[in-house]
Amino acid sequence: MDRLDHLEHLDKDVVEELAQVARETVRDELRTQSRKQRRTALLYGASGAVALYAGGAVALAVGLALTAVLPGWAAALITAVLLGAVAACLRSAAHSGHRLHPLHRVPGGSPPAAPPSGLGLPYPPMPPYPPVDPDSPHHRS
Repeated sequence: MDRLDHLEHLDKDVVEELAQVARETVRDELRTQSRKQRRTALLYGASGAVALYAGGAVALAVGLALTAVLPGWAAALITAVLLGAVAACLRSAAHSGHRLHPLHRVPGGSPPAAPPSGLGLPYPPMPPYPPVDPDSPHHRS
């Protein structure tokens, strides 16, 4: 039995060492992945900032082009309306792929996709009549 106790001690050491190696491997992998994601997020943010300035330059160019024909206030108003229309189109395009909850659907619209499990209903079905308690005084004949 003493030999088995000695092997049990070795097993614990091996398990601890394997756990330490696994933790270090996972930590290194997470560090590498987070570094890539930070770089991607930074590039997306920079891209958005540059696009914002590009949009401002286009709006300024449209406004200046309209001032050749119209007064400055009218050119600015028309430019603002055009930018508002573009924003509304982009918003509706973003919402077109979004599915609404069944309680927020527009009547006559297509039914929502079924949930991933169950009977396909987001809540239990209502019975057509109330439940009957056989012990209630109104149920006895």
